[in-house]
Amino acid sequence: MDGAAIIRPERLWSAHEVLMRPSPVPAVAGVYGWHFEEAPHADLTAGRLLYVGIAPRHMANRTSTQNLRKRVRYHYRGNAAGSTLRLTLGCLLGLELRLVGSGTRMTFGKAGETALSQWMADNARVCWIEQNEP
Repeated sequence: MDGAAIIRPERLWSAHEVLMRPSPVPAVAGVYGWHFEEAPHADLTAGRLLYVGIAPRHMANRTSTQNLRKRVRYHYRGNAAGSTLRLTLGCLLGLELRLVGSGTRMTFGKAGETALSQWMADNARVCWIEQNEP
């Protein structure tokens, strides 16, 4: 696998492009990288790789059903409880993290998740590499 393709990709994809149907993101295993036009915090540099993920993530007791398309799309429109990227970005942006229900799931609430999705649509760009065993 060529890591340079994630660090300095030839092409970055926006939320609009990733979320359209059909999606350009393949439904296969691989590695994805997130770059940001505006940094989510003053101590970070804009325009560079700030997050890397893999899909699927194989766990000791089960195999994930996730793939690049599912993970990338979820990061753009999901919530902090299911996305470490969203959780980290929301915290860096100063959004209020809330406990959901009586469990241990944390999100930014409806308004916060909506604001985060908009911020990501404006600033987050993603690239990926297909990889059978990421």
